[in-house]
Amino acid sequence: MSITDNLFGLNLNYQGGMETAKQKLEDFLRKEGYRVTSERFEVLAAVNTTTGHFDADELFLKLKKEGSKVSRATVYNTLDVLEECQLVFKTRLKDHGSRYEKAYGRAHHDHLVCIGCGKIIEFINNDIEAAQQNIAKKFKFRLVSHSHQIFGLCLECQKNNSH
Repeated sequence: MSITDNLFGLNLNYQGGMETAKQKLEDFLRKEGYRVTSERFEVLAAVNTTTGHFDADELFLKLKKEGSKVSRATVYNTLDVLEECQLVFKTRLKDHGSRYEKAYGRAHHDHLVCIGCGKIIEFINNDIEAAQQNIAKKFKFRLVSHSHQIFGLCLECQKNNSH
């Protein structure tokens, strides 16, 4: 049991690879000299129960609806910390702000991102995965991770001539 279990009593014992997301966050906060607060773990718990892509305001409103006292600034700041420690992925959209998704407990996938409406479509393509491996091998490059986003227009925006 970690210190955050004793201090905050939050149930965040879901697996995120070899260690729990909660433990990964706690370790990261301590290593980087950030404060270990119950609010950060509330945000992490809200991320865990959110499916798909979300923005910071959606997460803030979800927390408020659940009775949380976490501030909007804490949600934004904690999402930045969660991105730093690779517990969330952040997709930056030019005209639609940033969207997040949890990075733990999910199968790897890539994104089609609509520049018209901000819609994000997840996909898995083994040919792309193989091509990345082949490119890394060709350049004697040890591949650790990647983020693949294809920007364009979804069918709906194409029909509406958005761009």
